[in-house]
Amino acid sequence: MGWISPRHLNRLGMLNMNRRNVDYIARYNERSSYPLVDNKLKTKLAVAEYGVKTPRLQQVVRQQHEISHFREMAEDLGGFAIKPAKGSGGKGITVITGRDGDEYIKASGARISSENLERHLTNILAGLYSLAGSPDVAIVEDLIESETSLAKYSYQGVPDIRIVVFQGYPVMAMLRLATKASDGKANLHQGAVGVGLDIGTGRSLNAVQFNRPITLHPDTGLALENIDISAWDEMLEMAARCFEATGLGYMGVDLVVDAHQGPLLLELNARPGLAIQMANGRGLLPRLRNIESLKRPHFHPRERAKYAMDAFGAL
Repeated sequence: MGWISPRHLNRLGMLNMNRRNVDYIARYNERSSYPLVDNKLKTKLAVAEYGVKTPRLQQVVRQQHEISHFREMAEDLGGFAIKPAKGSGGKGITVITGRDGDEYIKASGARISSENLERHLTNILAGLYSLAGSPDVAIVEDLIESETSLAKYSYQGVPDIRIVVFQGYPVMAMLRLATKASDGKANLHQGAVGVGLDIGTGRSLNAVQFNRPITLHPDTGLALENIDISAWDEMLEMAARCFEATGLGYMGVDLVVDAHQGPLLLELNARPGLAIQMANGRGLLPRLRNIESLKRPHFHPRERAKYAMDAFGAL
């Protein structure tokens, strides 16, 4: 890909970081709402009141002495995920898929002893992974079993769907697929694949890795052109509901499709990145301005999702 002038990017409607920060994040996101989305436990409790499903909570470890209770609870679990409530960028998340004696088996196949897993919990409580290093709590959730039709595209990690929601309207979406380069995490900056999704249908548009177009997943070798996300209408409505739950006007909503429970919310992001535009091959600005120009915004999340599907669909 050659160099593209700022003027050409502007014609494509690309939202840059300065404009995102000033015109959308600062303007539409109340600072008082940030603690709600920067804390996964608070997020889970808040969205539950609005009918948004999340992975089932097994335990919250708040104090050092509670780690012994974790050991007892984990005895009966086949798999689970440990997350720092205030972690970001996937830091500190440990996914356990099984157990062999006193050792736990991670999603990568690596083994970790009970002692090391408990030490990891201690590190979470100490704030090793939290924003600004503040003391944190660890949450233990059910293991997500990704829907087979999506799981096959990803390398080890669970694929997720990022939806940018503006004023309660889902305006752009992408599927994030883990790779060997991203160490099994769905982080585009670390080398995960971003697949742009048609808001109207949930079907793939094109794909990028390290901001360069690709047609095949670098590790699975599967073509990325005919991916179709199931329960798409439901996912868009879930994303739209997060507006009422948080009051945030501009945010990223991260969802997964569980094989048994369907769409689930993973987390919210008050400062979503801009790589979603590269994955979609189009800019956010025209869609954001479309919503800003509405004379009579839609009241119900389902209506907002329907409007977005009709207004921003590729077909």
